[in-house]
Amino acid sequence: MPIPPRTHGALQIKLRESLLTRTVVLPIQRFIHIQGISSFLLLAAAIAALAWANSPWRDSYHHVWEMELTLSKLRLPVHDWINDALMAIFFFLVGMEIKHEIKHGALADVRRAALPLFAAVGGMLVPALLFTLLNKGKVGEHGWAIPMATDIAFSLGVLSMVKGISPNLKIFLLSLAIADDIGAIAVIALFYSGSLDRKSLFVALLLLAVIFGIQKIGVKQPIIYSLLGVGVWVAILRSGLHATIAGVILGFMVPTTRGLSMSDFQEIASDMLDRFRTALSDGDDKTAEHLLGAFEELIQGTESAAERLTRLLEDWVAFLVLPLFALSNAGVTFSAGAFGDLLTSRLAWGIILGLVVGKPVGIVAFSWLAIRCRLAFLPSHVAWRQLFAVGLLAGIGFTVSIFISSLAFDEGSQLLNAKTAVLCASLVAGLLGYFTLRVRAKSDTIETTVDRGA
Repeated sequence: MPIPPRTHGALQIKLRESLLTRTVVLPIQRFIHIQGISSFLLLAAAIAALAWANSPWRDSYHHVWEMELTLSKLRLPVHDWINDALMAIFFFLVGMEIKHEIKHGALADVRRAALPLFAAVGGMLVPALLFTLLNKGKVGEHGWAIPMATDIAFSLGVLSMVKGISPNLKIFLLSLAIADDIGAIAVIALFYSGSLDRKSLFVALLLLAVIFGIQKIGVKQPIIYSLLGVGVWVAILRSGLHATIAGVILGFMVPTTRGLSMSDFQEIASDMLDRFRTALSDGDDKTAEHLLGAFEELIQGTESAAERLTRLLEDWVAFLVLPLFALSNAGVTFSAGAFGDLLTSRLAWGIILGLVVGKPVGIVAFSWLAIRCRLAFLPSHVAWRQLFAVGLLAGIGFTVSIFISSLAFDEGSQLLNAKTAVLCASLVAGLLGYFTLRVRAKSDTIETTVDRGA
């Protein structure tokens, strides 16, 4: 992903006045926005967690994340601060992304969105069904939602590594993953939250109503929304719902529509610029300062609140929140008989089969049914084999699957088996999807070369 245009433009101005920007900030920005870098860092964090948890210092790994930290009378282990607080920021971004796609993106067009929506439903139902068939009535049956998830960052990262992929295939995977996220959020809210504290839930709803009200009257001060957002998070945490649901709800409340179009900005700003020049030539500094304030407000109006927040938070989530989550959750300590237990674990096989087999089968089967019933259509320049490969990539559950594992099971052998199965299945699904796409891309290149030669 390239540097966001507005961020790049701001850096270009700073280049004139700052040696630090030229020599440090801009190169760092260019590096972190290389396609796939964030996925690589996430993978590196997971590998580091596994290495640490299986080293002679394995006790320190568990000790670090179990240390309790108190902030404003709220006392939680470090692990819970990451899973409940930092991951709420991740789901806040997810909420804004889902809303943007529904209103302005790939999910806004019903006919275009139909195929990935049907595919996502199949990609959730079939894995859950496979898991349930293996674990019905067993101790691990509560983990049925683990193989339903898709990791957007990893799946798109692997897809971007294959050259010559149709843009329509990338849009399909992105739309599918977003729809998958909607399903995962609903499942977490309905099936993986504790008993409800009605008083705390009422406080959360009251604060949300206040946010909605001040939005309507035009309040724009970020500090007010930040304080109210933290209050909503604390209230939902104490209500029994999982705290990350607060992030999703707040993300959906952020406006995704720009207040001012580019053409309107051009028309208004050109007149104001003439007035600014006149004020400067007349020595009227007060009017010039007023116009600068108006320019600042106008420029902010050309970017929606969701776009601005995404630009500000995206790098922090990609390079701090998600790697920290991987580092604190992927550290599975293997004992001498761990792999032997894994091979005989219904829980583990339910997750592996769900992600590696259930995902592609469900996605392709429901896509075929939707097209057969004329409820959707296959995108141009996308073949069924590529659709199957995307189904394999959707089996990279990683972040969200590990997250649901930690909700489904307490510390113990079940959580160990679940996390190990997620890591193994995600690796297998990623490799299978990558090589399937590469074979298809090579065959397409050969066919194109032959056609041109003819």
